[in-house]
Amino acid sequence: MDRTDRPIPHPHNEPIRLRTLILLRWVAILGQLVAVAVAVALGLHFQNGMVLGVIAIGAGLNLVLSWRGVRPDGWQVTAQLALDVAQVAALLVLTGGMSNPFALLILAPVTIAATALNRNNVLFLGLATAAMVSFAAVMSLPLVDRAGHELKMPHLLEVGHWFALVIAICFFAAYALRVSNELRARATALSATEMALAREQKLQHLGGVVAAAAHEMGTPLATIKLISTELADELSDILEDRPELAGDLALLRQSADRCRDILRSMGRAGKDDVMLHNAPLGALIEEAAAPHAARGRIVQSMSADGSSPEPMVKRDPGVIHGLRNLVQNAVDFAAHTVRVEAAWNASRVMVTISDDGPGYSPAMLARIGEPFLRARRPDDDRPGYEGMGLGLFIAKTLLERSGATLTFRNGGPGAVVEVAWPRARIESDIRGPLGDNPEITA
Repeated sequence: MDRTDRPIPHPHNEPIRLRTLILLRWVAILGQLVAVAVAVALGLHFQNGMVLGVIAIGAGLNLVLSWRGVRPDGWQVTAQLALDVAQVAALLVLTGGMSNPFALLILAPVTIAATALNRNNVLFLGLATAAMVSFAAVMSLPLVDRAGHELKMPHLLEVGHWFALVIAICFFAAYALRVSNELRARATALSATEMALAREQKLQHLGGVVAAAAHEMGTPLATIKLISTELADELSDILEDRPELAGDLALLRQSADRCRDILRSMGRAGKDDVMLHNAPLGALIEEAAAPHAARGRIVQSMSADGSSPEPMVKRDPGVIHGLRNLVQNAVDFAAHTVRVEAAWNASRVMVTISDDGPGYSPAMLARIGEPFLRARRPDDDRPGYEGMGLGLFIAKTLLERSGATLTFRNGGPGAVVEVAWPRARIESDIRGPLGDNPEITA
């Protein structure tokens, strides 16, 4: 459940909503109009008509998109953002190019794309943005002040500004893409954790349903057996001549007995699940490791400092599932043996799970517990191994929610996982019996 050789299934990047694109574009258009008005007020001369025409094209595109209202896919969103980049580049060409202090706004579309689109879309838009920045730097028309002087940067500074924008395109796109992908992966992994915990809780609650069903069905089955016995007694004379009827009554009683035994077994299992809210630490570990006992040699040991008894711990589904995932991960990669060691003292409870497999690579130790991360590769002879790289993440998340601290290291050979709780955090509040009633004397 923890590692696989199959490609890691990253969540699909969904395109940004059309309504959001339209709103952002209206904000950009409003800002462009304000900038033009301020430039005119400052007495700067440029191609006013052409600039307003380029802004009008952006507004017209927005109106058409608002009227159509069709949800775009990834490449359609990329096309819209590419048009936004082209519009900003055209405005830069008409208003001084790299000398325009608003040139950095050309980074906005590629940054938006990196937060909402996949890598191919972002790469395409980043290259298109770099090309349009270069075009604006080469073909720009200078701004002119009231006195007729051209407002233009020195050539070397223009080259530096162009180079800075190209680097910023790469940095912002890569950074935003990396962060957004990690956030999506973590959200998906947390969803898987909640599903795993909900499944564990449903399995425990199912035990209560089984116990109740066994209890309710016990009386009807007892009645069926009683009536079949009485019928056999009353019809004893007839049954001597009707062996097939005697066989049917005997089969009916045997079936009732079989159902009784089945329900009794189900009832015991159900009562164990629904009523045993607390358990000794050893029993909890044994329950967590039981599903994988047939897949490898699991050695369980207990140790204490002698000053405190074995703790009775809460039978938390999250703790059981988390330990079970750690045991499964160890079994998946062990060469022969998995050791599960429990220890406790007056203040702490510790569980250590180790295997004799290849261990973790040094490069992966710092990232253990991240979602969709493969720290070890299973051998080809592990048919029981399967998963998406979420096992350790789910285990770490569930156990940390219970107050545990996890430490991953290599034990030479094999991997070692240490889980430690403050004793007060995991220990149950077990109250002993009240004892005999006091004798009343008067």
